[in-house]
Amino acid sequence: MSRTGRPFDTLNSISDDPSLNDAPILHVDLDAFFASVEMLDDSTLRGRPLAVGGSGERGVVASVNYEARRYGIHSGMSSVVARRRCPDLVIVPGHFDRYEAYSRDFHAVVNDLTPSFEPLGLDEVFADLRGLARLHVRPLAAARDLRERLRDELHLESGVGLARNKLFAKLASRRAKPYIERGEVRDGPGVVWVSPAREAEWLEQLPVRALWGVGPATESKLAQVGVRAVRDLRDVDERVLARYVGSSMASTLVGFSRGEDPRGVVVERTAKSLGHDQTFARSLTGEDLVRAVGHHAGVVSRALRERDLVARTISLMVRYDDLTSVTRSQTLAFGIDDVAAMTALGEALVQSIPSRGAVRLLGLYASSFTPREANEVQLRFAGLDEGSSPVEEGRRRQVGHEALRDAIDDVRAKFGVGAVALASELGPDGLRVDRQRGSEPFGPRSGGESSSDSSGR
Repeated sequence: MSRTGRPFDTLNSISDDPSLNDAPILHVDLDAFFASVEMLDDSTLRGRPLAVGGSGERGVVASVNYEARRYGIHSGMSSVVARRRCPDLVIVPGHFDRYEAYSRDFHAVVNDLTPSFEPLGLDEVFADLRGLARLHVRPLAAARDLRERLRDELHLESGVGLARNKLFAKLASRRAKPYIERGEVRDGPGVVWVSPAREAEWLEQLPVRALWGVGPATESKLAQVGVRAVRDLRDVDERVLARYVGSSMASTLVGFSRGEDPRGVVVERTAKSLGHDQTFARSLTGEDLVRAVGHHAGVVSRALRERDLVARTISLMVRYDDLTSVTRSQTLAFGIDDVAAMTALGEALVQSIPSRGAVRLLGLYASSFTPREANEVQLRFAGLDEGSSPVEEGRRRQVGHEALRDAIDDVRAKFGVGAVALASELGPDGLRVDRQRGSEPFGPRSGGESSSDSSGR
């Protein structure tokens, strides 16, 4: 820990002007993204300690603003612990449609700088600047301009890192952000370039937890072999390290300890799976659990249709109250994106799991993707009109159902997910539209109340 209280210190020389060869990789990370969007949408939240997450006993903090960080609250923390540290903490549920909208605008701004960028979640991007050489772009100037555009156009703050590889670029963007010192928020430099001298300095000072992919569990395993700082990795045989963290992670960590990171910026990344999971305010059993599958199927099927994909494999995961988990999956000869078909498969998978008591978490996932237009058949569950042959009626209903479903998806994409609904989505409490991330992505609210929002916000 440095004298500034930061994970590592630096004397970054912002007056230096590296070339694209010196600093080809840029990493930009939006500050407290979820919390920042909530404050933009509701100005009364500004200046108050704020967390986005589930407020119930099983809730978890996903994002916090800097006022909350002054109390030692951070993402991944239990909401119960967060409230204990700050009784005045405001916890709001996540609104993923808003985060996704801001993320799209964020990516559009980055794309104006260079199309060679790789999104990492909703709020981070790597970019390769080498394609801008013919435009005589200077990395520091480009980074400052990008940060200013994000502030001026989206009203979002960010930290930007520049380096010769992904490892140091990500470390630099973290160093560029504001930080907490003696309970006060201090401004970071905003843009940080990692020169060769800074690389050597950081590799001597960094705790191993600062490295990519090292969470609490890996940190604990590394401590068993005496590795607490990055420099300690140089003294450990990679074969010994592999016994604790696996051969792939061991090789990666040893490379990081030397400043090596061969990963390039991947411009196009195809998702391998889509899914939704939810922790319930009240653990479910029997028919309640089966009914919950329909909600999950609605979320996942809509995510597939937004991407013009169908999935051949549907997987289900349940976690019981004793925290044990069971997974089941089914692979079809054809792909589906239909909520009725996905619900039927999900319900069948639920029936196949052992009865071990109440279920606290349910997850439904789709994988083995195929482009929708290349799919030859889609499973349908519908009755037949009298006088029609099964083939004729099946084709008619399939076309009609898909046309209606596509029309609804288009309207929701333009005007919000609450703009139009099927009759099946109307309940005694009004409209309930299944969202891509679900109504309680970070755990239920306190008191078990639903955090669903039908406003299309």
